[in-house]
Amino acid sequence: MKVLVVDAGGRGNAIAHAFSRSKNVSRVFVAPGNGGSLLFEKCAIAELDGKKIPSIRAIEDIVRFAKKNGIDIVYIGPEEPLSLGLVDRLEEEGIPAVGPRKEATILEASKCWAKDFMKKIGVPIPEYWNFDDPDEAKSFVRDYYANNPGKNLVVKADGLAAGKGVFVCDSLSEALTAVDEIMVKKRFGKAGDKIEIEERLYGIEIAFTALSDGRHAIPFGHAKDYKRAFDPEDVQGMRKFYMGYFGRYITENDAKSLFERGELLNPNTGGMGAISPHPAVNEEIEAKIMDTVVEPIIKKFRELEGKEFRGVLYPVIMLVEENGEPVPKVLEINVRDCDPGAEAKLPRLESDILELSWAVIEGGLNEVEVKFSEKHAVAVCAVSGAMVGREGFKPGYPGDHYTNQPIAGIEEVSQAHIYANGIAKADGGFETTGGRVLTLTALGDSVEEAREKAYGELKKIRFPGMRYRRTIGLDVPD
Repeated sequence: MKVLVVDAGGRGNAIAHAFSRSKNVSRVFVAPGNGGSLLFEKCAIAELDGKKIPSIRAIEDIVRFAKKNGIDIVYIGPEEPLSLGLVDRLEEEGIPAVGPRKEATILEASKCWAKDFMKKIGVPIPEYWNFDDPDEAKSFVRDYYANNPGKNLVVKADGLAAGKGVFVCDSLSEALTAVDEIMVKKRFGKAGDKIEIEERLYGIEIAFTALSDGRHAIPFGHAKDYKRAFDPEDVQGMRKFYMGYFGRYITENDAKSLFERGELLNPNTGGMGAISPHPAVNEEIEAKIMDTVVEPIIKKFRELEGKEFRGVLYPVIMLVEENGEPVPKVLEINVRDCDPGAEAKLPRLESDILELSWAVIEGGLNEVEVKFSEKHAVAVCAVSGAMVGREGFKPGYPGDHYTNQPIAGIEEVSQAHIYANGIAKADGGFETTGGRVLTLTALGDSVEEAREKAYGELKKIRFPGMRYRRTIGLDVPD
């Protein structure tokens, strides 16, 4: 069978790699893909009329490619083409696709709507408040910090922001800055027309995924994501980012003072790495998340909203202790696989992803089993860091960054998988095209062994401005 994976980054390459391991798959095309989509057997970049598909938003081009090339099944990685109705269009043409229809993407496309829905159906969530006026939001933030000493807030853009529209705040000033960045400066465009503000929970965060065919749901693995851009004690790295992001010079002493007050920016990102399985998730916790979160969302979404969810449901869970018991609370819902969590969990997948995909499409998830290897995976993201160039100083991912930097050493990696996030083929090699450049994943019998392999192999890769966290796989605050 021929498979089309729609994605432009590392998650898509991890999905393509999983399909390439199926004996029933003859060819895997990735649209638009990137330079790393060629690194795995059976995989190729989709081309239409001799040209690459321009982006994940090129819905009609993707549909045309699938029809013209006799694609048997399409698997969509990111949320944006799903929210643009790609599954609907493919189904209109009689092409099976894994992913929710457009109407079901509201679960991720509006954090405000999703929180209201979960509150209505009794899914455990943090206390939250929705705003469409920045002045009202800032007034609330000031009152909250004045009346709740020792507590903090999380500020989120309501709409899709490629995983970057979340500000986990440590102080009043950070929360006010977050409101400004999202609603006033419109750093995430229309996604910031509304915001959701919620109490910051402290516990164990889990990237938990499940497959759903609209009526049945089964676990699909889990990972521990590392979202903060910098290691907890990397004051120098945070200082450079602060100066580039805000365009204001601060001394090392200034940076230390800001750090000690919890005001030195360590932004959330789409992810700097992940490990799988999540060390805190056992059979009991997995069952509790399925019973109290996943199954109610799937069931009530159908019963109350009249909409079926089919595809990968990814609720971000915070496991908090209440009355001596671990309680999973949902921070947000995603309607696709996690990233970079997928790059950590999918190399461990032993079940045939093609069989699982057909079960999602045909409503047979109650008849299949998902099996993962007992191995541990550590995935580390290498990103475009702070650099001085022709356009001046840029802070690096997740802020403004330089691209088109030559990459060396990819061919030297032998003990790990490389899932390219943002690279392109260049003369005789590869070059960077984005903020997250590549994710390197290694497997081992323990987290320690996998971690040693991952960092050992990562040392072989080099590009100007390359930066990565050194603490992926360690138990550090994030």
